[in-house]
Amino acid sequence: MPFKQLVKFHLFCLILSLFSLPLAAEWQTEDAAIMGTTIRVEVWHADADKREQGINSVLNEMERVNRLMSPYIEDSQLSKINKSAHEEPIEVDRDLFHVIEKSLEVSRLTDGAFDITYASVGHLFNYRKEIKPTEDEIEQAKQLIDYKNVVLDENQLTVRFLKQGVKIDLGGIAKGFAVDQSIQHLKQLGIEHALVSAGGDTRLLGDRRGRAWLVGIRDPANTEEAVVMLPLEDEALSTSGDYERFFIEDGEKYHHIIHPSTGKSVSEVRSVSILASDATTTDALSTSIFVMGVNNGLELLNRLDGVEGVIIDQNAKLYYSEGLEQPESAANHNANVK
Repeated sequence: MPFKQLVKFHLFCLILSLFSLPLAAEWQTEDAAIMGTTIRVEVWHADADKREQGINSVLNEMERVNRLMSPYIEDSQLSKINKSAHEEPIEVDRDLFHVIEKSLEVSRLTDGAFDITYASVGHLFNYRKEIKPTEDEIEQAKQLIDYKNVVLDENQLTVRFLKQGVKIDLGGIAKGFAVDQSIQHLKQLGIEHALVSAGGDTRLLGDRRGRAWLVGIRDPANTEEAVVMLPLEDEALSTSGDYERFFIEDGEKYHHIIHPSTGKSVSEVRSVSILASDATTTDALSTSIFVMGVNNGLELLNRLDGVEGVIIDQNAKLYYSEGLEQPESAANHNANVK
């Protein structure tokens, strides 16, 4: 089987880290804290100035998207939408409009499993401080969760809400979009081999100069262990897991992936990973299928062209989309795991 075809048939879930031979002088790597997560950039180019230019372009793009789409920055356009879109249409940047438009497309595709208005309840949680809303607060706020409450005007590039109190959050798609934008910047600079990662969302540009990117897979039951190693190139992959932002109270886990119909954390699965050609798609679908659960999630995956994935349920059972073959376990690669 040709290498490219073999890659597309491999299983993956959450990236734990990237394992490779030591970097040659022409490789440059940098990490940064942006968009509430760790941004990692690896680029290859013979020209050191070009490498530096590439890394700076990625970090600048991540900052730009964050300033535009963060609900935690008071003067971001997203914050302005959440504050005033129920009163009047809010004109926004074309990129923000595009991401919201894409979000609504995924909402329709998934029958509302992906819904950026989940934030109408989600903003009531504070996972760092272990704060959660009361049952009454959830019941009242979840009435506002409906992507149909978001109305777009493509000609005017405006966003408006049909109800007061609606809030949106692009945490399930914005990082993937920022990764895709960053890869485009690198391509424009003539860089052909790179990796850009924003938390659980990664896109690979080319290979590692004749070798595949070797990706380690995190076990959701033991996040210090890699359960599988994968060779990948020219792919985007995203993972959503219940171990990213959470707290436990009275034996119940409260995590950041909210079911739109209940206003509460999803409990059927622990991890969903998606492989496709762009990170905007993989980011949104990993969240969607996490909400949909095993059966509905697999049914959707098997209907989509060019998309593959795996779901890990609460019993640590792995479910594969039809196009995947089970890869070698990480046990066969322990010598490579650091």
